[in-house]
Amino acid sequence: MKELSSYARRRFLQQATVVAGAAPLLLSGWSALGAPNERINLGFIGLGTQGRGLMGGFLGQPGTQVVAVCDVDTTRREDAKKRVENYYKNKGATDTFKGCQAYGDFRELLARPDVDGVVIATPDHWHAPLTIAAAKAGKDVYCEKPLSKSVHESRAMVQAVRKHQRVLQVGSMQRSMREFRVACELVRNGLLGKIDHVDVGVGGPPVPCDLPEEAAEPGLSWDFWLGPAAVRSYNSVLSPRGVHTHFPNWRHYREFGGGGVCDFGAHHFDIAHWGLGMDEAGPLEVLPPADWKTAQSGVRLRYANDVIVNHTGGNGIAFFGAAGRVKVDRGSIEVTIGGKTIEKGDAPLRDQLERVEKEFLTARTVSLYQSANHLADWLGAMRSRKTPICDVETGARTANVCHLVNLAYQYGEAMKWDAAREQFTGRTGKAEWLDIAHREPWKTA
Repeated sequence: MKELSSYARRRFLQQATVVAGAAPLLLSGWSALGAPNERINLGFIGLGTQGRGLMGGFLGQPGTQVVAVCDVDTTRREDAKKRVENYYKNKGATDTFKGCQAYGDFRELLARPDVDGVVIATPDHWHAPLTIAAAKAGKDVYCEKPLSKSVHESRAMVQAVRKHQRVLQVGSMQRSMREFRVACELVRNGLLGKIDHVDVGVGGPPVPCDLPEEAAEPGLSWDFWLGPAAVRSYNSVLSPRGVHTHFPNWRHYREFGGGGVCDFGAHHFDIAHWGLGMDEAGPLEVLPPADWKTAQSGVRLRYANDVIVNHTGGNGIAFFGAAGRVKVDRGSIEVTIGGKTIEKGDAPLRDQLERVEKEFLTARTVSLYQSANHLADWLGAMRSRKTPICDVETGARTANVCHLVNLAYQYGEAMKWDAAREQFTGRTGKAEWLDIAHREPWKTA
């Protein structure tokens, strides 16, 4: 049997302690509850632009080591392996770093007992099969947003993570940005009065993929890239050649992504939920616009207390209440309460946020989870076994909203929704809309 990392040994003892009902066990000077300096070994699956960015972020986190990378493209995975090994060489960590292994098949990476957690940054259609397999293999997971490709996938992922007692962080990292937390605390503390509506500005729905066939990319396992999706010919728009530096447009096609609705909607609808206190709920009704066949915005979601969430154009989230409003986006916040307006002007964002908190939140009764670093928050939750800031259930509910919005554009039908049961009601919608087809052997249930 291969020797486990110190973190893996700690996790085993922690689980054994829970089963035995014993007090925390102390062995060899370290606790079953973990110590901050225990190293966490990470593997990365999907090394496109986002995956490389995340890898760079985790390389800089203390107490971690990247030991494995995986991509279906030979060039990308070998480039990632080289980047990792050069990082540790330049850092002078050759005494503790034993090398980074590159894999073309994620199952080989997941079979390694020394890998404690995996970071998944593949196209969306792979998120559910990979997350479920990782949970079954006993790995904690950082999965990029949107969490899933369908409502049924969302629930299957929650069930797998809970069953195998894993820690999953969704990459909806706006929850770890102060401006979004402050905006949501204004709403949650009643500073805006009763909320009437929320405008969520993100891109439009996806379209069916009609890209022409191109010559296959050398070194790319195209069938593996497709995975659970239906067979179709290669096109470089979906998987750009080599080590590219842009965000590919596979996300705009229904077979692989969810358009702008799922892409940035997984960020902005997530903040709408956080502000409304709907992390474990969802809309009651989904209403398409009259021009749903061609519309890029206009879907309305009705929540409890008759709050309407509108999918609008532009970017950002705006909460409108009886006593004021707050509009927030990355790097900016505008607040109007009781006739007093605070906006950025020439002040740095930090100064602006401190003024907003001093003016309106000194006596707050609701304080939301504070995280200053989304990656570090996951690593901390891995050590403590506590829930991270964007848990699998939170990510599932946000993804489901995005899926419902896209279904409204796709079918043009008003739908009544039972969020607790995750089912359509009132003879609206169709059950088959809640899942997607999966090629063997990549079914999620």
